[in-house]
Amino acid sequence: MNPAAAPAARERLVHVVQGQFQISDDPSVVLTTVLGSCVAACVRDPVLGLGGMNHFLLPGSIDGRNDSMKYGVYSMELLINGLLQRGASKSRLVAKLFGGARVVEGLSDIGRQNGEFAEKFLSAEGIPCLGKSLGGDKPRRIRFWPQSGRVAQLILDSGNTEVFQAERKRAAVVTPAPADAGAIELF
Repeated sequence: MNPAAAPAARERLVHVVQGQFQISDDPSVVLTTVLGSCVAACVRDPVLGLGGMNHFLLPGSIDGRNDSMKYGVYSMELLINGLLQRGASKSRLVAKLFGGARVVEGLSDIGRQNGEFAEKFLSAEGIPCLGKSLGGDKPRRIRFWPQSGRVAQLILDSGNTEVFQAERKRAAVVTPAPADAGAIELF
């Protein structure tokens, strides 16, 4: 059998939901998420072919608390620390940012705040942002191939109920992080 005619390896989609992150160096893994006002950072070490994606709901922290994955500072730290623990070098990390839309009228523009936070965080950490798609008023579906760094974005119709239901839920309930949440090393 001709190796060039062999079927391509099947891709394995790994969905990154709100408040989570995933890391992989598997060439068959595609990290995917749907974003409204949330932001996802796709960060990778191109030398290792190792990358990850997070999905955070709120910028920075609230009342000095930053120990929950829904907050950008904790989410970004966990993603970067996870990459470093797997052998990535901070000096080689590069990133792409997505999301931060204002998809529900009448709510505060948390999407803009999320995007601004993510850009400032990367700048402060010395991690170059190679590309971004932030803001607007439409949700996005993101697919990230962590080994190659390729990202595909699909702008979704404003009638996408999956995103709007999540946005409305988020606006209705913002709970503080538990007092006994784990510690993390900040750099």
